[in-house]
This record gives sequence, C-alpha cells and structure tokens, in this order.
Amino acid sequence: MTAQATLPTTSTAPTARQVWTRTRGITLAVVLILVAAVAMAAVRSTARHGELDPRSADPYGSHAIAQLLSDRGVSTRVVTTLGAARSAAGPDTTLLVAVPDLLTSRQQTELHTATAASGGRTVLVAAGSSSVQRLAPGVTADPATSAGTTLAPDCALPEARRAGSADTGGIRYTTSRLDADSCYFSARLATLLRIPAASGHGDTVVLGAPDILYNDRLDQQGNASLALQLLGSRPHLVWYLPSLSDAAATDTGDRKDFLDLLPSGWLWGTLQLFVAAVLAAFWRARRFGPLVPEKLPVAIRASETAEGRARLYRKANARDRAAAALRSTTRTRLAPLVGVPVTQAHTPEALLPALSAHLSGDGQALHSLLFGPPPGDDAALIALTDQLDALEREVRRS
Repeated sequence: MTAQATLPTTSTAPTARQVWTRTRGITLAVVLILVAAVAMAAVRSTARHGELDPRSADPYGSHAIAQLLSDRGVSTRVVTTLGAARSAAGPDTTLLVAVPDLLTSRQQTELHTATAASGGRTVLVAAGSSSVQRLAPGVTADPATSAGTTLAPDCALPEARRAGSADTGGIRYTTSRLDADSCYFSARLATLLRIPAASGHGDTVVLGAPDILYNDRLDQQGNASLALQLLGSRPHLVWYLPSLSDAAATDTGDRKDFLDLLPSGWLWGTLQLFVAAVLAAFWRARRFGPLVPEKLPVAIRASETAEGRARLYRKANARDRAAAALRSTTRTRLAPLVGVPVTQAHTPEALLPALSAHLSGDGQALHSLLFGPPPGDDAALIALTDQLDALEREVRRS
C-alpha cells in the first residue's frame, strides 16, 4: 500500500497583513480627518455655546448686559417664538431680534407689520441681505463686511457720540431714508443705522455686528455704553431668539428644504472631502502602474498538465467528467476526418452516419462508445480510453 504525497496549495487571496499594508495610509488619513472634525466641532460648540443669550454667562453670551440693564430698572424677557415677539411689541418696549436671518420671509414680513406702528424700538443684530430689506425697508446690506471691528461714531446720534468708539464693525449698510442716522462708517458705509418710524415715536436700529453684546467684549471700547443706550431707552426689553423649530411650526407657505438649513461650511467641507477622496484614489491607482503582460516563470509540458488534471479527477472520483472530456476530444478529432464540421461534432445525427460510412462496425456500438453513459469504475474508464484510441486509429487508416 503506497501513501499519496500531499501537494501544497497556494492561495492568491491577499492576507490580512497585505490588506493592512495597502490600506493603512488611507485609513490613517480618514481617522485624522474625523478626529480633526470632531475636535473643531467640540471647540466651536464650546466657544459659541449660548451665543447672544441673555441667560448665558459664556464668553459669547449676553448675561452681562442684561444684568446691567436690570440694575438700571430695565426688565429683560426672553422669547423664542414669533407670536410672543409680535404680542410684546409696544411703545414702552425694545424688541431685540438676535438672529434675523433665521426668520423666513413670511415671518419677517409679519414681524415688521407688528413693530412698524407699535411706537417702540426694534434692534436688528447683524441682519443680512435676506432679512434687512423686509424688517427695515429702505435699508440694503452690502455684500462686503468692514475691514476693522473697532470704529469711530462720526455721526450726530447722541447715543453714538456719548459711547465713542465701539466694536460695531461687521455688516455694512446703505439706506435711501434721508431722515436716518448713519454711524460708525467703514469705507463710507455705516455699520449702525437708526431709522425713525413713519409715524409715532418708534424707530428701528440696525446693528452690523453683535460684538457689543458679548460678555467678553462688553468692557472694551465704548461697547457697554452703546449697548446700554440702545437697549435701555424703554423700561422693557424683549429679547427674541429665533429658532429653526419656530420657523417650521409657524411658516407653512415658505418652507426651506434640507440643503437651505445646512450651514455653508458643511457644504464646503463635504466638497473638500470629495476632492480629497478623488486625489487619494488617483494616487493609489498611479502606484500600481500600467498593465503589462507577464510571462510564465516556467514552461509546463502538456503531458504534465494532462497528468495533473487526471490526478484531480481521480482524487475527486470524477469518472463522469473524465469520460466526458475523453469523448469530447475524440469527437472533435474524428469529425474533420469524416467530413463533418467541428460545430456538429457533438451531434449524434451528424457524426454517427458519417462514421458508419467509413467503418464497417455497428452504429449502435459507435453511439454507446461516443455518447454513452459514464463508466462505473476505473477499469471501465481505462477500457473506454483504449476503445476511443482504437476507433481513432481505425478512422485514420480508412
């Protein structure tokens, strides 16, 4: 009894180490980008927490100015809905709109209608071009912001002259109203406007930057003086903090889609990540180089290939496939010898009559030999091989 030698097998699938070596550069880059994004988001969320909120003591909150106003007898009330802001408008009230650009066009129109004839003061903080034209008709926001933050008043408005220089630099405005007070100029454009109401004693103040209301900027320049005078002219201050939820709940005719609600920074960030991914893919593709034909390292004899396949058939007990391969090869070689096209070599109706015409044997025996069932054992397979060889020799001699 002889033991068969076990042939080593070779896998072409990459190993885990090879996969890691190929992808570690891209994986490290993605991890660094994610860590940087999380760190930046954490820093920004911590620094801007409670921005322009009179209840927040954070650097960008406004609790300090609310406390100073309270010491002078001015009450401060925070509202977050358009309905509360509209109902609070009155001659003894200053309505501060913290982020006017968050309001939809319909909300802006309704708020202006409520405040125009109220006789009170409306303060718009950093209103952009999308909101200032509706909340303060006749005023236009310039696309370019001021170069500096601290500006001199350069106007006759008593509040500005008493405060002196202040951090109002931000959005710049122009107005067609001849009775408007324009202060704190940057390149001939004002960063603070006071527009008197068409009737009554009310007015609207447009402030180009929120810096004078921040806790950490209140003690600089004339910020505190200007903020106290602008917000303390009436005994009551209503601090309106618009929110996206309020816009969704109150405005059904002018809804914004998902992309409108995304900050522009997210869109630019996504574009940068896409460009980085394309460049990384191009870099990896270039490393592989062009496709080149590769020659086999050694020449393998046909007999060795046939022997190797035969061993595989034997190991798998695939006598049916071995017999089918032998019969198919024999039919392919016999067909041209008897005048049958190779395309019809495997059709009994075309091959068997031609073979019978060249041989004197029985057609039924030819059919069993060339198209019969698979052999039942190895001895029958060897006998089939011998019979096929004999048939081919006979056809070649005829």
